[in-house]
Amino acid sequence: MDDIQYPIKGACQCGSVTYELLEPPIMVAACHCRECQKLSTSAFSITAIVKSTSVKFNGEMAQWSRPADSGNISAAKFCPTCGNRLYHYDPKDPKILKLKPSSLCDTRIINPTVHIWVSEKQDWYQIPKGVKTCEKQP
Repeated sequence: MDDIQYPIKGACQCGSVTYELLEPPIMVAACHCRECQKLSTSAFSITAIVKSTSVKFNGEMAQWSRPADSGNISAAKFCPTCGNRLYHYDPKDPKILKLKPSSLCDTRIINPTVHIWVSEKQDWYQIPKGVKTCEKQP
């Protein structure tokens, strides 16, 4: 994917929150945990792990959080108008964001290199051969 040009613009569904991804993600993961199934209303949620310095956001966001299985806090930022979740983060590690990349204008970076929480995967979904998997959180 050498032809992808950065920055890549992104926005929530209503356009109240916009952003730019300035560089490629560290990795892209598909998470199959039940919480991500609820979030995505699908079999899994896609997350691009990025450095917080590689994303510039514009617009007001609301926040929500819950305890994670690890005992850490899983916090999320979302548009208060349309409710579109834009990223998750651990308040103890603000250098890393878990961007929801389906909100990007160019979604070609969405190619998961790892599938996590496959212990909660929907039976009907088949993970592509050769892709790394983790039973729970790596």
